[in-house]
Amino acid sequence: MRVLIVKTSSMGDVIHTFPAVEDALRNRPDISFDWCVEEAFAAVVALHPAIGTIHKVAIRRWRKKPFGGGTWREMAGLRRALRSRRYDLVIDAQGLLKSAAVARQSGAPIAGFDRSSAREPSATLLYERKYAVRRELHAIERTRRLFGLALGYQADLSTLSSGIVPPAGGLSGVEGKTAFLLHGTSREDKKWPVEDWVETARRLVSQQFTPIVTWSNEAEKCVAEAVAGAVPETVLVPKSPLADVAAILGRSTLVIGADTGLTHLASAFGLPTVAIFLATEPGLTGPRGPYSSTLLAPAGGKVTPAEVMAEAERLLALRSETPV
Repeated sequence: MRVLIVKTSSMGDVIHTFPAVEDALRNRPDISFDWCVEEAFAAVVALHPAIGTIHKVAIRRWRKKPFGGGTWREMAGLRRALRSRRYDLVIDAQGLLKSAAVARQSGAPIAGFDRSSAREPSATLLYERKYAVRRELHAIERTRRLFGLALGYQADLSTLSSGIVPPAGGLSGVEGKTAFLLHGTSREDKKWPVEDWVETARRLVSQQFTPIVTWSNEAEKCVAEAVAGAVPETVLVPKSPLADVAAILGRSTLVIGADTGLTHLASAFGLPTVAIFLATEPGLTGPRGPYSSTLLAPAGGKVTPAEVMAEAERLLALRSETPV
């Protein structure tokens, strides 16, 4: 059975889908999976060894030039590629009108959330198979339940595995314990103050960790350079392709991150991960992993470097006590 997954964005949402793939592989070994995803996150999907063809969409870019010749050619190419695969089923795991429209291009039956469950109820008008999954569940569990209903099995929700592995590569010339500090995030109200990142880096060095920082835009570059400038032991990784960052991230001893996609990736790798949530509620979309923890800022309050380090020490101790 050939199944197409449509989960185009964002990075965290893509990562939240991996446990559902693992469930399906255990329960339905007759199924092969392809995936349709935003071009920026194709490298994330490629981390799962069971995914075959990765179809790239560029909805964010297409919207900027909806009537451009290049846009129409790329959209037509996507339609041809999807139809040529002759899928038996498409699972729209996103529940949005845009994802349903992409799924429709395949010409195959579409399974998705029902009207009461989908993020955009209008998307269900394009589905042949619709399933009720409670919206108050965490995104990972919602997707796992959807896959089980669509593919005819009941997932074992007592276990959690992403099935992904870091790509080859990593840092050269750095030995010992490393701590990746993921300070970059899309919204200003999610950003932890620069001085708190600096203080955390200092505390890490005092415990024989090498802090690592990187950046993907000019604002993040300023923060990364501020941390590296204040704490010279910090390794500053220049702007790099996602696969290269994932290789370094996946080999880190510890990860401390804001509410951002790479923090979810660290959690999915099974790394000790402290997530700092300042303006969003982690209950439905926060990182889930065997050694993940979320620190939520109280109303009118903050998360301190001391709290972050205490939680990091707890997770590292827990990891060291777990048999390999």
